[in-house]
Amino acid sequence: MTLSHSRHILRGSSFFVPALSFSTVRRRLRMGSCIVCFGLALPATGFAQVQTQIEEDRARLGNSTPLIQQIDPATVRDSERAQADTEEKAAVAAGGEDRLDTSGNLLGNMWGARPWLYKHGITFDIQEVDEVWGNGTGGTPSTNGDGQGSGTGPAYDGVTMPTLTIDTEKLFGLKGGLFNVSALQTRGRSISQDHLNNFNPVSGFEADRSTRLFELWYQQSFLKGKLDVKIGQQDLDTEFLVSDYASLYLNANFGWPMAPSVNLYGGGPSWPLSSPAIRIRYRPSEKFTFMFAAADDNPPGNRYNSLPIQQATGSGSGFSSDPTSQTYDGANGTNFNMGTGALLITELQYALNPQPADMSNVTKNPGLPGVYKLGGYYDTAKFADYRYNQRGGSLGAATLNASATQADLTPRWDRGNWMVYDIIDQMIWRPSLTSPRSLGAFVRATGNGGDRNMISFAIDAGLNLKAPFRGRDNDTIGLGWGIGRASSGQRQFDRDSHSLVQGNENHLELTYQAQVTPWLVMQPDFQYVWHPAGGGADPSFPYRRTGDEAIFGLHSNITF
Repeated sequence: MTLSHSRHILRGSSFFVPALSFSTVRRRLRMGSCIVCFGLALPATGFAQVQTQIEEDRARLGNSTPLIQQIDPATVRDSERAQADTEEKAAVAAGGEDRLDTSGNLLGNMWGARPWLYKHGITFDIQEVDEVWGNGTGGTPSTNGDGQGSGTGPAYDGVTMPTLTIDTEKLFGLKGGLFNVSALQTRGRSISQDHLNNFNPVSGFEADRSTRLFELWYQQSFLKGKLDVKIGQQDLDTEFLVSDYASLYLNANFGWPMAPSVNLYGGGPSWPLSSPAIRIRYRPSEKFTFMFAAADDNPPGNRYNSLPIQQATGSGSGFSSDPTSQTYDGANGTNFNMGTGALLITELQYALNPQPADMSNVTKNPGLPGVYKLGGYYDTAKFADYRYNQRGGSLGAATLNASATQADLTPRWDRGNWMVYDIIDQMIWRPSLTSPRSLGAFVRATGNGGDRNMISFAIDAGLNLKAPFRGRDNDTIGLGWGIGRASSGQRQFDRDSHSLVQGNENHLELTYQAQVTPWLVMQPDFQYVWHPAGGGADPSFPYRRTGDEAIFGLHSNITF
């Protein structure tokens, strides 16, 4: 209800106001003042600053997760902060003072500015990510369909993300409050979009070129940190659907998985997009965490350029199909679209054998840690049906009919969409309690309906070896595999339209993350993709399947 609405109701209503003595009024005003003062004092007495989800999972898994989690620049930032917080707490526990360690920043203390800002609760970070990619075999000359052009040769992409964070307790005494604002500058070209024609990009950092607002939110904790609420423009893939071990890998499927990436509008509220949302997290104990979020489901605000099926039939929208586009209608990140639907997502987490903060003083083996997650989402919007048109007939067959009407070529719109998922991150070996070396395994599976989605289910799994060599405690080597299957609706559309029928896409990734300096991480990477887009047609040669791909890449993270 707006203020003007409230005033209108007050003016148009009749109220009985009893006569009150001056002493009664004064007593009630004093009581009201006490209540207001109590309310203002409440946050300062019962609230505690809470960990980010990345930091919480890292602690529960005994710091066996990768030094840098590569879902997006925000998780890179949170990983760096988690590492710095761990070292700071260890220093304080050993009798040191609470001070900002800037050894992990290329610019150091910025001539004293960073420590001064930190003293007042203000943290400023700049994350820089740069990548070079090349495809040795397979793929397609250009997904523009002309057999030449921008898709040939190697590709570069880069991201710069500055972040300003304010701890309200240090700044003006409000405990448990955290304000965050960040921006993105993305550049280069996407090798996946130009040259590979696969379901999921080989890098989660590929994005259309733009300069935009990324996140703008405020978080407040309650119940001594057990409950926290975040409200504002948010990127959900730093907290939901996260496998901490899978976050080592660069293929986008290991971050925000294949199914929501291609099934939701613009991939949903995940990097490089964010949406107005409210997120609630409750941690009743060390082992359990419950999260729920309600967000706008369509960050770019473009209903007719998100799913290829909407364009493959000539639906008359006037836009070419580009499911990876984030720049239509709101490229600066301030579109705040609210007109399509709401994405409701929830997740329950259970920590097995959560690790003590200081393993050096442990006398009893706490067991090998693991984090188990179960969740799902429901999108209230309408989605294009892959099999039926507006008349209830075959959408694919209509594309072959020269006399087909607009209604024949337009997909039926189905209300609602859902997905369920489960995630396992489990340490399976370490030589001793205090050793930095460990072997971790992960499995993540997603499943959803097949009539209004491109992907019906996807699975990824892998093994990570932390500290593989002596003296390389923060390095990690990993081997990961994933599969995604084209939905029944997509396959039926292919059959009815006499196109090559899509099936399973498999990808394998071998990667090594090395901390070269405290502020520089390098990650050489190799990926192999079988049956890109499930064996879909090469856009340049529609009656030939896209060839299997061998992709080489070099990725770097710099913290300024």
